[in-house]
Amino acid sequence: MSRKYITGMFFFFIAIVSIALRLYKITAPVADWHSWRQSDTAAVARNYMQFGIDPLHPRYDDLSNIQSGFDNPQGYRMVEFPLYQVIGAYIGNALPIISIEVILRILTIIASTLTGLALGILILRRVGTIAGIATSFVYAILPYSMFYGRTILPDPHAVMWAVGSLLCMDIGMTVMKRKWIYIVLGALMASLAILIKPVAGFLLLPIIGLVLSDKKKFGTLLLYAAIAIVPFLLWRQWILKYPEGIAVYAWLFNANNIRFKGAWFNWLFAERVAKLILGYWGMILLGFGLVAPIKKEHKGILFWFIVGSLAYMIILAAGNVQHDYYQIVILPTITAIVGAGIGWVFTQKGNRIALYATSIVSIIFMCMFSWYTIRTFYWINRPEIVEAGQMANKLLPKDAKVIAPYNGDTTFLYQTGRQGWPLGFDIDKKIKMGATHYVTVSPTDADLETKDLAKIYTVLVRNDKYAIIDLTKKQ
Repeated sequence: MSRKYITGMFFFFIAIVSIALRLYKITAPVADWHSWRQSDTAAVARNYMQFGIDPLHPRYDDLSNIQSGFDNPQGYRMVEFPLYQVIGAYIGNALPIISIEVILRILTIIASTLTGLALGILILRRVGTIAGIATSFVYAILPYSMFYGRTILPDPHAVMWAVGSLLCMDIGMTVMKRKWIYIVLGALMASLAILIKPVAGFLLLPIIGLVLSDKKKFGTLLLYAAIAIVPFLLWRQWILKYPEGIAVYAWLFNANNIRFKGAWFNWLFAERVAKLILGYWGMILLGFGLVAPIKKEHKGILFWFIVGSLAYMIILAAGNVQHDYYQIVILPTITAIVGAGIGWVFTQKGNRIALYATSIVSIIFMCMFSWYTIRTFYWINRPEIVEAGQMANKLLPKDAKVIAPYNGDTTFLYQTGRQGWPLGFDIDKKIKMGATHYVTVSPTDADLETKDLAKIYTVLVRNDKYAIIDLTKKQ
C-alpha cells in the first residue's frame, strides 16, 4: 500500500473517532455548561423556524435590556452573522422529526471534525506526516475539544472556516495550476470565519507567514484581506441600525484591569491551558512541540499560530478569563504544537523507548485528568427548569410572552419555548410590554414575587418544583 493511502486511512479513522466521541449526550436538554450562550444561539434557529428565515434579522428569546442596555421588544440578536442558525433552520424545516437542538449539535460535530482533519493536513504539509496525524488525533480526543465540538455555539464553526482558509491558502501558495481558485476560496472561508466570530481573525495570522515568505505575493495578501474583511464591515454597518440587539462587549477587553495581573496568568495558562485543556500531562508534549527542530521554512506557521493566540488572549483579556469557551479559538494552536511534539518524538533515534513511553503516558493521563473536569460540563444541575419548561410549552399559547426569572440567564426562558424576560421585577411594566405568563422554579414561601402574583392572577400550576401563572386573568 502507498504512503498516501495509509495516511488517508489514519485520517479516516480519526474522523470516525471524532464523530463517535462527540455523539455523547447529543439529545440532552440545552441546560448544561454555558447553557445560556447555547440557548441564545439555538433560539435564533428556532425562531427562524417559527417566524421565517431572514438572515438579516436574527431574533432570539430575550426581550429584556440585560444584554444591550436597551429594551428589545423584537428580540433582535445582532451579534454573529447567523449562517450556522440559518443552515440549522433549513434542515429543521426539512426534517421536523429531529429536534433543532440535535440538528445544531450535529452541525457542530461536523465542523469540529473537519477542523481537526484540515488542521492535521496543514501541519502534515508544513511539519511532517506524523505531526499532522498526531495533531488531528489530539484534536479529536481532547475532552475539551469533545465537549465544545458538540455544543450549540458559533465558535467551532468560525474556527472551521478559519482553519479551512489556512489550508486553502497553503495549497494556493505552493501549487502552479488553479492557484487563484484556492486563494479566492481561502479568502471566502476567511470572510465567513470573521462574519461568524470576528475573533477568528487572530487564528488567521499564519496567513502572514504563508504569503510574506515571498514578497512578490504581497498583492495576494491585500486581495485576501479585502475579500475577508469587507463582508464583516458591511455586517457591522447593518447591525448598527439595531442597537437593542447588540450585546455590550467593551468589558471583554480588560474589565477590572485584569490583563497581565496574576489572576490573568493563572486563569489562562494554569487553569485553562494546563489543567482544563491539557490535563496537566499534555504540557510535556506541548514542551516537546515548542522545542522541536522544525525546518525554518515550515516553522513560521507555528510561530504565527502562537502569536495569534497570545494576541487574542492579551487583547480580549477579560473575555478569556470570564468564559472558558473563549479558548476554542486557541485550540488549533495548542493541538498543532502538541502534534509537532509527538512528531518530534517519533523522529528521535536515541532513547526511543523512554520517549515513546513518556508520550503514551502523557496522552493517557492528559485525557484522564482533563475529562475529570470536563465530564461535569455535561451535567444538568437544575433539571427542574427543563421540567417546568416542558409543562409551560405544553400549556401556553404559541404566541405567549413569558417572564421566566433565572437571574438573567436565558436557559430557563429557552426551555419554555417562548420569547420573554429572564428576570423578574417590574412585572407591571413587563405586562404592558406584552408579558402574558409568569413561570418560576422553586416557588417557596420565601419567593415573595411569586406569592404576590399568585394572590392577584390565575395560577395554572403550582407545586414544590415550579409554578405557572397566567398574567392575563385576574382572580
